Formats: sequence, C-alpha cells, structure tokens
Amino acid sequence: MSALDIAQAVKGKKFSALDAVEAVLARIAKHDSVLNSFTDVTAERARAKAREVDATIAAGKNPGSLAGVPFAVKNLFDVKGLPTRAGSKINRDLPAATRDATLIERLEAAGAVLVGALNMGEYAYDFTGENIHDGPSRNPHDVTRMTGGSSGGSGAAVGGALVPLTLGSDTNGSIRVPSSFCGIFGLKPTYGRLSRARSFPFVFSFDHVGPLARSAGDLALAYDAMQGPDAGDAACTTRSVEPAFPSLAEGIGDLRIVVAGGYFQNNVFPEATEAVGRVAKALGVNRTIEIPEAARARAAAYVISTCEGASLHLDRLRTRPDDFDPAVRDRLIAGAMIPAPMVDHAQKFRRWYRTQVLELFKSVDVILAPATPCVALKLGQVNFTLDGVEMPVRANIGIHTQPISFIGLPVVAVPVPLEPMPIGVQIIAAPWREDIALRVAAALEREGVVSAPAPKGI
Repeated sequence: MSALDIAQAVKGKKFSALDAVEAVLARIAKHDSVLNSFTDVTAERARAKAREVDATIAAGKNPGSLAGVPFAVKNLFDVKGLPTRAGSKINRDLPAATRDATLIERLEAAGAVLVGALNMGEYAYDFTGENIHDGPSRNPHDVTRMTGGSSGGSGAAVGGALVPLTLGSDTNGSIRVPSSFCGIFGLKPTYGRLSRARSFPFVFSFDHVGPLARSAGDLALAYDAMQGPDAGDAACTTRSVEPAFPSLAEGIGDLRIVVAGGYFQNNVFPEATEAVGRVAKALGVNRTIEIPEAARARAAAYVISTCEGASLHLDRLRTRPDDFDPAVRDRLIAGAMIPAPMVDHAQKFRRWYRTQVLELFKSVDVILAPATPCVALKLGQVNFTLDGVEMPVRANIGIHTQPISFIGLPVVAVPVPLEPMPIGVQIIAAPWREDIALRVAAALEREGVVSAPAPKGI
C-alpha cells in the first residue's frame, strides 16, 4: 500500500496504525535477510508510536497527514538511542544520539512511525550501495545487482516494498541513483529546502536530504510534512512552507518542458536513451536544450566534494586509517592533497555555471535528463564502458546527476519500468519549484509511463 492509502485507512479505522506497523515488521523479518537494507530495526519504539497514533484517533483528534505510515531512514540521520554510524565502522564507537534528526521529528509529528535505520555507503562517499562493514544492500529486482548508493538501503527498502517511505541524502546523486536502480521515485529538493539538522554530513555545501517512495503522491506528502525553517541547519531556508501535494492533480498544462541535449545524451547505454525518450514522448516534448559546460560542472563538483569530505575526516584519517573502507579512505586522502587554487577555481566556476543554468529557466520550466547511464550493474562490478571508454563504476554512475546537484536544483527521479530492469529519468526544475517537478512526475504516473514495479528478486 502507498503511504497515502495507509494514512487514509488508519484515519478511517479500516485498520490500526499498530496493524500497519506489525505488517511491515513481519515483511522486514521475512525479506531483509536477502535485501540487507536495514542495519537497525526499532520495533518496540515503532509499536509505542503506533499506539500513540491509534489513541489520538480514538480520542477524535487529527493524527496527521501520515497517520500510521511506517518509514525508515538512512543511518546517517540521528535516531535517539542509536549511534549514528553513517555507514562506517568508526562511528559505531560514538555515544548514542540523544535526539532524533529534525526530519524524523517532523514526520512523526505528522503521524508517521519510524521502524529503523538503513544501510548505506561509508560516509556517503559511494554510488554502488556496497558497504564492507555491513555488506551490500541488494537490488529488489535482481539480488545479484547493486542498489546504487549511497542511499542503497533506502532504495532497497522501498523498491522491495518493505516500507512505503524512506529518507536518504543526496550530495552528488545519492537519492537519484538508488531511485533509478531500484525502480522507485526519489526527491532531491532545492539545496537548503529541508533541514539536515542532526544528520552526519559529507559535503556541507552540496548535501541535500529527501524522501524515496513508490509514488509521486507519497513523495509530495512526505515532502510537505518535512518543510519549514530550522535554526539547527545554517543552510536551511527561511522560506515559508510551500505545499506541493495539493497541486499534483493540476497536470502539466502549459509547462515548458525540454530534454537536456549534448552532455546528457552522451555516456549512456541504450536503456537510458529509451527511458528519456518514453518520458519525452508522453509529455509531447520534442525540443532539446544545452546545459552549458556540464562536463566542467561535474569535474568541479568532484574537486569540491573530495576536498570538503577530506577536511571533515582528517582526524579520523590520521588516527584510524585502517578502519575505513580502503576505496573511501584513498579518495579522501587524495582530496586532502588538492591544491587550494584548484578549489578556488572550482568555486568561481560554480557561481558562473549557476548563473548560466538559471538563465535557461527563464524560458523553460522543466528539463529532462537520464538519472543513471545504465540499469543496475552486478554487485562487485568494478568497471564499465561508456562511449567506448572503460571507466570505474564507483566514480561514474553519477555522471548525469552531479552537474545538477552542483548548483542545488530540485529534481524528482521517476522510474521507467523497462525489462528486465527499471531505470530512472531526472525531472529537473528551477530552485524552489519542487511542486512543478512533482506535478510532472504525477502526470507521468497517471499515464502509466512511470511506475514502481513490484519486486521480482524476493
């Protein structure tokens, strides 16, 4: 069931919030030994919260828009009573969190019920969903394949229908890549739209947080519940709440929609081209637009990401180097050695690039682009070939996501249910126009062009 269906059923007393939670806990117990999406299951906490929701309804009060909806979060969000491991071995030695992350508090204030924390790539520096400490999360449509990362457990749990809603983070593509590989919907909001307070950072100037779900409506419902200023995150906007859910039924009307050309039509497998083509055809789109210097934007994003990430982890690199995933450690060490003038140049280019892209949105409302260059790859695959060039998988799965998060644009990743594996398309909007991207996603869903397929691997 969707989050919306669960909330309506719980509020309508068709079943209780506790019933919904017990059903999800049973499904996790049955299937997660295969998917490996959860690192912690907070069963007793979930049952207690579900009873609170049921008591609120029994008292004739409004339990909230997400009444009884089970959800789980990437384990870089603080969960009261658990150490915030951020996919690492080192963080397990931290004291347990004394308070939930802001977004957990907001979802539970809307009646949702936290059922656990989810597997992820170490310190979010990953595009595969493979973790050497907790094992890889596995793709629900073929368990020999990757989920994508770094929000791999978030993708697997929703794609496998263990929970209807999860939270992930996206620095360079870590919501959109798992959404694409696992065949689900994901929202990377505008940078600063949703609070990151009490979550473990990777790259402060790029980090976003957002929901993953099995429908556009569920994304919007969760997104609306999580909006609002938060002094706990210095980058969080002071804009008032701007609900997206009420506008989903408006359709695309006279929205000006285009396909990203040039860079975004290169370095793709046929399935990515097919997915974008299907979406464009359904929307009646036949115009392309060039996003200037996208390749340079990706390169600059790499420079800033690895430099900021290295700065965050310098003490851990000095004192506990052997406790890192070697692939993560070595990239962080390389980031620590990047010359300052190169970082300065990347930041200056970033300002120029943002100005150029925002200029495009004066004449368009939505840009379509691939979310990943291919469907989910096999677990353990190290290299793949793009446009005749062999490249490392871990670094290049996000080849089409990085130039977008580099300047914080809102994106909805939508799943195109190709056979044998789904793949995602990015719906990119101007800053603060998540509502437009979600409207397009909902319109495509109503037409049956995009949908979250039932899991086939469990």
